[in-house]
Parts: sequence; structure tokens; C-alpha cells
Amino acid sequence: MAETTTTYTDQAAPGSLITRDGQIQWAGLLMGPGTPYEIDRTGITGWDDLPVLDTGDISRPDQHGAWPGSRWAQPRLIGASVWLLPQTAQQALGVMSAFRAATGADGGEQWLAVRLHGETLAVRARVSRRVVPQDRSFMLHGASRTSLQWTATDPRRFGAVLREARASLPVAEPGLDWPDVPAIAGTGLQWPLEWGTTGTAGTCTAVNGGGAAAHPVIEFRGPARRPTLTRLSDGRQLQYDIVLGPQDVLTVDTESGTVLLNATASRLYTAAPDSVPEQLFDLPPGSTELAFRADDATPDPRASVTLRWRDAHW
Repeated sequence: MAETTTTYTDQAAPGSLITRDGQIQWAGLLMGPGTPYEIDRTGITGWDDLPVLDTGDISRPDQHGAWPGSRWAQPRLIGASVWLLPQTAQQALGVMSAFRAATGADGGEQWLAVRLHGETLAVRARVSRRVVPQDRSFMLHGASRTSLQWTATDPRRFGAVLREARASLPVAEPGLDWPDVPAIAGTGLQWPLEWGTTGTAGTCTAVNGGGAAAHPVIEFRGPARRPTLTRLSDGRQLQYDIVLGPQDVLTVDTESGTVLLNATASRLYTAAPDSVPEQLFDLPPGSTELAFRADDATPDPRASVTLRWRDAHW
């Protein structure tokens, strides 16, 4: 029996503070309706746009046009005009201080989440521009129409829900236990028939509900010898020449291309010759059938592979 996609709930979702359409969450700061940080009527820019594309097209030397090459999206730039609107002048400093702390230049990428028409999507981004006019309205009441810009080095937008799919090594069903001696009174098969425990197919289905390829984080858990995960649609696989013990976890990040044993030691060098580069093992839009295998003569039921990903959108 193949395993299906489920929701992984042990990690806080991007945009967990968002409660209504039009709100934006950034670095723990909630902006939009119902907050002191109202979004200007001009809304957000760059959020639903297709990023600028770099192409590998090569001009044809002897005829019109070009040979089509790969296309890669540049970083996504997201802009928004945000009004600082404290309810009283006494609250102006607190509103401004929280805004300043959340939109500084320090730190790495964080989740920027936006909810529109009931859908929450998020990108990993950094603040690349902040403009706060110090006009008369700001001086008297603390109100100001600020401008923010974020840069998302990965231009894909991701669903708030973290998906999960899991498979164990294939185990055949034991079936019926047939007697070895001729049937005599009181022996042989009796109704209801006992077929034994249910077997496992060693496969799972990963569903990417977006329109862009998603890169999962994959965990191989032992005991397993030479664990292998294969994409059944085209035979592309990840395979590692390593023996995993009962407590070992081999984590493969297909986005960054890393392979870590127990979250510390790199084991990238254990990739088998038939294994594709980790960053080429992705989940295209739709359903992807995957098979988990190992070189153990007798599969251990404790061995498993787990994939976690978010639906990816342009």
C-alpha cells in the first residue's frame, strides 16, 4: 500500500498571525487591516508578477530566431506603502519603534507572508529599502506613509502548509498458511481465513499543489544499507553508499544540495554514481510517485524515508 501526502504540523506556519485578507506578516510584525500599520490603497507590487527571466537562448547563425535554452527567474522584488497610524500621539513612539525593529538591515532571510482572497503565500526575503518621511503629520501625530521593499532571492512563493509524505521499505504479505500434511478432520484452512499482516509497497505519493517545482527536504532513517529514493515517472533517483544504523538520520536538502548525517557530518561524498545531483531532484506540479528501496536482504520495518515540502507557486 502506498502512502499519501499529509500535513506536517510540528512547525509554525508562515503567516500564523494573519487573520484576514489584506494582511502582511513580516518578522513577527502584522500589517494591514486591524493594525496600526495600514497598507496604502496602492497595495503591494511585485507579489503576483512573474519575475524577470534570464534565458539561455542561443541565436541561430544561419536562420531566423534562436535555439531555446533554459530559463531561470531572477530574485523577486516586493514593494508596499505602509501607513503608520497610532491611535494617539502617545502611542507614536511604540508604533514607530516596533516598525523600525522589524524592518532593519540585520539578520538573514525571513518569511514574508501575504493573504489575499483566503490564500496565504510566503517568500523568504530581506528588507532592501525603507523610507519613512519625517513630515508635519509625523511630527505631530506619528502618522507617516512609509515605503518598504523586500528582496526574495528565491522568487517562488510557497504555501503556508508544510506537506509530508512517508514510505517504509517494501514488505510482502505473508498470505495464507497452507498445511503441509493432507487435510484430515479438524485440520486445514478454516473460515474466516487469516491472511497475516498487511504488506507495504515501499512507495508514496507527493502532491505539489502549486505551479512551480518544489524542492523537498528528505530524511532517510535506518537501519538501512544503501538507501535509494526513485522518482517513478522518469527513474531519477537519489542513492547513497552508506549504512544507516537504527538511530541514524541522513538528511538531504534538495534546495541547498547538502547531505548531512545526524544533522552534523556531511555525507555528500557517499552519493552513488547513479544518483543525480541533489538540486535536480524536485517535485514538479501535481502528483509524484516515489519508491524507497535499500540493499538489505531482509527489509527492516523501522527503516523509512520522509519528504517535507511546501507547495511552490510563481
